[in-house]
Amino acid sequence: MNTLNFNHKLTAVFVFLLWMQTQAQGQSRLSPLPEKTSPNIIQNHTENSSSNVLKKQDRGSQPIISLDGNWEFKQGNKRSSIAVPGEWGMQGFEVSPGESVTYSKKINIPADWQGMRVKIRFDGVSSHAVLRINQQKIAEHEGSFVPFEADLSSQLKPGENILELEVSALTISDILACTSQYAAHTVGGILRKVTLFALPQMNIADLRIETDFDPQYKNALLKINAKIVNEAAIATADAFSLRYTLTDQKGKTVFQKTTALNAPAPGKDLLSKQEFKVLQPQHWNSDVPYLYRLHTELLRDGKTIQKNLQRVGFREIAIRGNELLLNGKPVKLRGVNRHSVHPLTGRSISKDLEYQDAKLFMEANCNFIRTAHYPPSEEFLEACDELGLFVENESSLTWINHHASPIWKIWNYKDEKFLPVMMNANLEKMQAAINHPSVIIWSLGNESNWSPLWQKVQDAVKAFDPSRPTAFHDQCWGGFNNLGSKADIANYHYPAVNGPAATDTMSRPTLFGEYAHLSTYNRRELLTDPGLRSAYQLPLVSMYDSVYQHKGNLGAAVWSGIDDTFHLPDGRIVGYGPWGMLDGWRRPKPEYWGMRKAYAPILVKNPRSPKIKNGNLTLSIENRYDFIRLNQVEIIALVDGKRVKISGDLAPRSQGEIKIPVQANTKEVYISFKDPRGFVLNEERILIAQQEVPNLLAASDLNELKSMPDLKMHENEAAYRIQHGSLTFLLNKTTGILTSVENNGKKVLKQGPVFCYVPINSEDGGKPNVAGETYQNDIFPVKNYPLYTLFVKELLVKSTDSGLVFTMHTTYTNATGKIRYLFRKDGKVQLDYEIQMDKSVKTGPYQYGMLFQLPSSYETLKWKRKGDFTVYDEQDVSRNEGTASLNAKWFPGVEAFGKAPSGAWKDDANEMGSNDFRATKAHILQAELLDKTGNGLQVNSNAKQSSRAWLQDGSIQFLVADYSNGGSEPFYASPFDQGRIDGTSTKLKGSLQFELK
Repeated sequence: MNTLNFNHKLTAVFVFLLWMQTQAQGQSRLSPLPEKTSPNIIQNHTENSSSNVLKKQDRGSQPIISLDGNWEFKQGNKRSSIAVPGEWGMQGFEVSPGESVTYSKKINIPADWQGMRVKIRFDGVSSHAVLRINQQKIAEHEGSFVPFEADLSSQLKPGENILELEVSALTISDILACTSQYAAHTVGGILRKVTLFALPQMNIADLRIETDFDPQYKNALLKINAKIVNEAAIATADAFSLRYTLTDQKGKTVFQKTTALNAPAPGKDLLSKQEFKVLQPQHWNSDVPYLYRLHTELLRDGKTIQKNLQRVGFREIAIRGNELLLNGKPVKLRGVNRHSVHPLTGRSISKDLEYQDAKLFMEANCNFIRTAHYPPSEEFLEACDELGLFVENESSLTWINHHASPIWKIWNYKDEKFLPVMMNANLEKMQAAINHPSVIIWSLGNESNWSPLWQKVQDAVKAFDPSRPTAFHDQCWGGFNNLGSKADIANYHYPAVNGPAATDTMSRPTLFGEYAHLSTYNRRELLTDPGLRSAYQLPLVSMYDSVYQHKGNLGAAVWSGIDDTFHLPDGRIVGYGPWGMLDGWRRPKPEYWGMRKAYAPILVKNPRSPKIKNGNLTLSIENRYDFIRLNQVEIIALVDGKRVKISGDLAPRSQGEIKIPVQANTKEVYISFKDPRGFVLNEERILIAQQEVPNLLAASDLNELKSMPDLKMHENEAAYRIQHGSLTFLLNKTTGILTSVENNGKKVLKQGPVFCYVPINSEDGGKPNVAGETYQNDIFPVKNYPLYTLFVKELLVKSTDSGLVFTMHTTYTNATGKIRYLFRKDGKVQLDYEIQMDKSVKTGPYQYGMLFQLPSSYETLKWKRKGDFTVYDEQDVSRNEGTASLNAKWFPGVEAFGKAPSGAWKDDANEMGSNDFRATKAHILQAELLDKTGNGLQVNSNAKQSSRAWLQDGSIQFLVADYSNGGSEPFYASPFDQGRIDGTSTKLKGSLQFELK
């Protein structure tokens, strides 16, 4: 029972005429490929394009051949070899606007294909293609990321045939999609796989599947529309029939039905419509993506002449008010935007990588992928079907009459001449993906102005597929890009924390198609401190919590999933850069682990406030799954390292409790939850006896210090010399700065602590750009220095029971302040400060605190912190405790060029040190820098400070910050930008306690 409410404004005749427009451009059909049963796929084993014999692996093979591999590439008079699929630009070929190049391949058709229809399918060519066989034009196609098919039969000859594809880039479909502009280089070539296959003269030309449940969502109808085409020249008296066999995941036959066909006349076709009742099928959904297998056979006189395989998921989509329902239940989309991208291959990526992307996002608790800003490959959709990821399938249309695309300053976005391209971009995409259960939304286009043209596209899309809702990525409230789209799903990009509440006022389901933009445009800031990425984690939890609570908020998709970087063969690195949860090499970054936490469908609500009663630890649990109960999730509990059996049950979208037996002396409980698909979705470490964070910045007990030996102090005209055991401190009388600390005559501190004000830095590298695509080689970290101290006044020294106290008034070039040192008898040094920045300081701080300078031999950082989460991945620079090595490396650019890194992202490095070493560690309890002999500086804190270490000017810089925020990313809104200050309106205060080893 499909309850989507559709308003069809186009007549059937008009829709037909629109589709005929696509046929005129070469897209006449898209056949279901013959069933592939490994190893029965004919492979192309050639090493070059000049010698190309297509070999079958065995005589029982299905008639399907992969043409992936090396092709000849002709540009003018120059001939080269090129890999297919692949961007030509990523392989070192430069093709100018208006220039065409030709791909060619010599093929020998297998002898047993004689008498069959030989067809070719290109899954994606950018952006205009003309196909020829033996110099005869066969087809023409416009559009980059959609498949098209052509019949070669009439022009084939015995023996060798020459296949040619003339390709131009930067044509109209590229411009309307901003394909090359967006990638900051020309995206041209055969981007996706090429397949040659043979069909009988009477063949299945199209197969469309739809599942329709009864009102109770118990039993279903499997609706199958098969288009049969007779491509023979003469009529036949043979008897034809279709046989459908549905099997479950174990291979058990659910039904097998055969239906007779009235064979169409030569050149004609017929549409066979069948409905089969399926009793109590397993549902397909994002939590349990159950797939059946449908085998479709075309029979002639009882013998199979064509066989196709299609996976089937029983699911039905409906809209009820401002909610989207799947199988009668409202869904909440935990999403991410995803580009098809790899640093070395660009927009053309491997099948393995397609699957890996889907799996990585599933394991980060995503249930939704928006395929920005073009349709995904067949391989990616197959992975989403299998793994349980909802997909919003977006057409390759972007920024039509948007300020990011300057062409619209001279073009009229309402001009009807653009309509055929817009139609093709939508309908061809739909034709390719319509049988995938994972596809639940058709996106018409990205961030464009609604117009009558879009309304016509919307109507055609609804006529072509009434079973799915549409989306259009504009703004559904406010004054920017809000022109009244009529898509089924409303959209808003980059809401603030109050955005989810606004969705409850909307009559349509509202999707935040892009939200929680990762830091990327503050490029120099990110290179300086990778810890900015850790600051993203907790605000995302807060933001998604708000999304989850509001019924009208269908969900949200983080921008973005994968870094959009391209290492061009000429040595340039271009693109939008590191805005992904994953880097281009598919290594998780701190934001990935934050998304995993924010999107966890099972939550422990009280990990830091455990309740214990009658020998049980009681945990408050929330089940945010849409479809499965808590008892379908594997729960593992370790009580002081020993596994205990626990159980619990909660319905989807409900809250309750689970109990874990503990002893009176139990110290720690670890609990994890494993999704039915096999990955750990959430985990917590619960300390039974919560340790209070001591006020380490307060003086030790006075009586204890009284019994310790006094410190020794000497002074001369220039400095105070303080002696404590083997340590010697030198305090400059003019500046009030510790200019040296020695341990047994060896320098262990070069300078500090000195007040440091780190301004936020939004520099993007300065590359000329249209819409922020500024990533480039020449971006380097920012050096941070302490304030320049001019002099101190009122320098006073006092001996107390605790130790020696120095107080002073300090004057800097752009600030004044008060400093108090306490050199304690226990060897610790405590410092308190109060700084007033001048009004001349116009930039607010990213961080401020006290900065040390240490010898460059201090290459090891150790820390303990009270993080926002109780458990972190061991590869996360945000983890609660760890050890990091400096490992500084200099590169002549923003990152290492052209080679896949071998280690984890945290171990990447630049001239300032590794990501792990130089990343800010927030909420520290203890942080220390050590050399190989064990000498070091240790800072003790109260979980309210941050630390950051880096190599600069031959010294290790070590900042202990009393203030730190999430940086200057311009796309941030609340809660990500909360806590920013201007730096001059109030005094900047803080304290510091350190000791030298």
